[in-house]
Amino acid sequence: MLVGNPPRPYFLDIDTGSDLMWIQCDAPCTSCAKGAHPLYKPRNVNMIPPKNPYCVEVQENLKSKYCDNCHQCDYEIEYADRSSSVGVLAKDELQLVLANGTGTKPSVVFGCAYDQQGTLLNTLASTDGILGLSRAPISLPSQLASHGLINNVIGHCLRTDTNGGYLFLGNDFVPQWRMSWVPMLNNPFPNLYQAQLMKMNYGGKELRLGSTSYGQGTVVFDSGSTYTYFTDQAYKALISMLEEISSEDLIKDASDTTLPICWRAKFPVRSIEEVRQFFKPLNLQFGSKWRIVSTKLWIPAEGFLTISEKGNVCLGILDGSNVHDGSAIILGDISLRGQLFVYDNVNQKIGWIRSNCERPEKVPSLPFS
Repeated sequence: MLVGNPPRPYFLDIDTGSDLMWIQCDAPCTSCAKGAHPLYKPRNVNMIPPKNPYCVEVQENLKSKYCDNCHQCDYEIEYADRSSSVGVLAKDELQLVLANGTGTKPSVVFGCAYDQQGTLLNTLASTDGILGLSRAPISLPSQLASHGLINNVIGHCLRTDTNGGYLFLGNDFVPQWRMSWVPMLNNPFPNLYQAQLMKMNYGGKELRLGSTSYGQGTVVFDSGSTYTYFTDQAYKALISMLEEISSEDLIKDASDTTLPICWRAKFPVRSIEEVRQFFKPLNLQFGSKWRIVSTKLWIPAEGFLTISEKGNVCLGILDGSNVHDGSAIILGDISLRGQLFVYDNVNQKIGWIRSNCERPEKVPSLPFS
């Protein structure tokens, strides 16, 4: 993203599971990774005062809140993996290109981050910060919608074969047909993108969801999470089903610590295609208030397996007992690849469609619309 005047480039991780956009910042910096670009340098005029509504929002859960003699707004974020970012709120110009090709430079509020801790520091080697895309008022889409620049709609498409893909804000690139849509839930996590799960199958066998009300579960769509997390009961059920695949061709390799479960093949695995016959797809069945037929999300083997540096195949689904309150299935970016996902905050719905994720196409307006 291009921030400031004159504009400077910054690479940000797209994260539908967090609220605040932040950039590593020379404020001065206490603990910053050597990111892709030089640190953002704020000026006093960029600082957000403590009485600002966005400051009240980010400090809602902080122990230390507003103080009369403070000239800045402090924030602190802790992520699911216990890594954290501390900084102050700033405001500056963001250079954006609209769907019609014209440019715009709205002033947006973001985090000027000067103290990062935990595994976050490793990922910041190739990026400069995080782009929070949640439903919170301070998220970038919510701010742009409040300026009247976009409808509050987000779309992302992550390619399966490379790190390519695209992100768009607003509804100009949302396909008008063949999308699968489910209602967006407002609870139990008000700022997250979540939908009601009726049941989940691995192949033809149902995985008990556990820790849910009335036998139904919650799925959170979280592009900021590298891996997918299951509830304790669903995870244990999946692991017991995967015990069946141990054969001469695929053997568990405890020496590979890339992830909790890895298998060694007779040959170094270069792509999931080479071992996909040993695995079955996941099928998630969502409830819908619009029709009796439920909506399904099909996740192939590529959506939950990864290849380690040793050439082993590893399971990219982890035990989510300690993530959030342990009651939700969290689909991380490993399971969101190969499909365009759309989060429509205007109509309160989440949709998806299979895609090669090469480039977004502007939706032509229908003659009768």
